[in-house]
Amino acid sequence: MTALGELGLSSYEEKAYRTLLVTGAATATALSEASDVPKGRIYDVLNGLEARQLVRTQSTQPTRYAAIDPATAVERLLAERAVELHDEWTRYLDVAETVHSTLLPTPPADGSIWLGTLGDEMRAAMQQHMRTATESVHAVVGPPYEQASWETLRTEFEAFFDGAHADLDVSLVFSDRLLDVLPDAFPELVESKSQAVRIRVLPDVPVSFDVLDQSVVSLDIPHPQSVGERFGVVAVKDAAVVSEFERQFQALWADAVPLVE
Repeated sequence: MTALGELGLSSYEEKAYRTLLVTGAATATALSEASDVPKGRIYDVLNGLEARQLVRTQSTQPTRYAAIDPATAVERLLAERAVELHDEWTRYLDVAETVHSTLLPTPPADGSIWLGTLGDEMRAAMQQHMRTATESVHAVVGPPYEQASWETLRTEFEAFFDGAHADLDVSLVFSDRLLDVLPDAFPELVESKSQAVRIRVLPDVPVSFDVLDQSVVSLDIPHPQSVGERFGVVAVKDAAVVSEFERQFQALWADAVPLVE
């Protein structure tokens, strides 16, 4: 496509206009012969150019046509294209708005789910999960753990720390109801672990989750038919999701009080 074609002229319009720049004012018949624009098309082409103010007519018999100066012609063509592009941009905005209304707001986060109840069933998975952490674990512990027995919780507790590296920084937020399940010797049990463990308490924790190295989050799914039981665990690595859970943990941590003053 030629430059004038990109600015909106058809091939016949460009031929007629360029020819007029060479010949000067000419009749339609003479222009048809000089430009190779068919006689059956020449009047349509000239009328189109005149409507766009790219040629002007002279009151002679027969009518003669003359091209306006190229600089003005280019400015007028460019102005036309600007209007067309604005209209097209507006149309695309309308299309985009329609698309927004028919799509989900965000794509599903990249994640995996493991089905497993509390206790021995997920022990190996818990250990493997903790082994991936090299710097920090930020965990919130509430349902369904707060309805379980200490025998079940101890299995989860041991699996948690058995998989954790010795130099890991562990911060835990417990619900008050979880404290009712823990034995009196629980603080000493924590002290026996090689990891640096800090525990704070809140009156209520709506959901249990942990954030490992601020790069992966796992979320416990309470069982839909059994209070005090877990249905499974969802692990997500999507950066936006992990960042939001880390932000939520920090907010809970700031409101919580230390387990041991």
